[in-house]
Amino acid sequence: MSEQSFPAQQQTPPGLTGEMDPTPDHGEQSYVGHDRLAGKRALVTGGDSGIGRAVAIAFAREGADVAIGYLPQEEPDARETARWVEEAGRRCVLVPGDLTVEDEARQTVRTAVEQLGGLDVLVNNAGFQMARRGSVEDVTTDELDRVMKTNLYALFWVTQEALHHLGEGAAIINNTSIQAYDPSPSLLDYASTKAAINNITVNLASELGSRGIRVNAVAPGPIWTPLQPATQPTEKIEKFGQDAPLGRAGQPAEVAPAFVFLADPASASFVSGTVLGVTGGKAVF
Repeated sequence: MSEQSFPAQQQTPPGLTGEMDPTPDHGEQSYVGHDRLAGKRALVTGGDSGIGRAVAIAFAREGADVAIGYLPQEEPDARETARWVEEAGRRCVLVPGDLTVEDEARQTVRTAVEQLGGLDVLVNNAGFQMARRGSVEDVTTDELDRVMKTNLYALFWVTQEALHHLGEGAAIINNTSIQAYDPSPSLLDYASTKAAINNITVNLASELGSRGIRVNAVAPGPIWTPLQPATQPTEKIEKFGQDAPLGRAGQPAEVAPAFVFLADPASASFVSGTVLGVTGGKAVF
């Protein structure tokens, strides 16, 4: 098995798909749906690019209408995602906003519900990381706030608002990470939030089970998304994913089916409180 390598590249956060080399595979040409989510209405935060785009495309091809939340500066990526959703014959609601601001996070849900006519699946996918070169002493409060508010506060606010609209049979799927199990020292703050998301997932599953709402999480390993060249040093990009047992980084299209499985009531009706690893061989326990 030959090791995969990426060309040296760097972007300004949050990063855009069109500037990546190579362009990630979101399943545009490969994902085939089987109506597993027919008639469902889903909100995917961070749905403009990366794993979020792949999930939006897969959900649409499975028959769901999709709302995607994203930062205003990610508009070009969001419109491209919408194009693929609409080519699948489904509605795509674009909801720009900054999820680190509580009012905007809650409004993202309200807009999605209003435009879709309800909500059946919530995917808390939006996340932020920034690899540091120095020690933990160099982490500033502003940097910590951005990671914590994007990865944890926003998840709470969006979920709280969504629970006004999610009924029996609904699903919440959180995006965690291999970093929760195998943390990199340069991603201490990010890894901490992902471990917390695992805990939140299990606790929410316990609390919401009586309401017939399933709560699960997907833990990706190294996946080629705009977040990587926008937040990792160049030398790490060139070797990105080579430490996975499969010897390469994964593509967003390889993660999306895990979200489809957990959203599908026919496939995962008794699956709740679970973290499903898509890591290229790294353990999630």
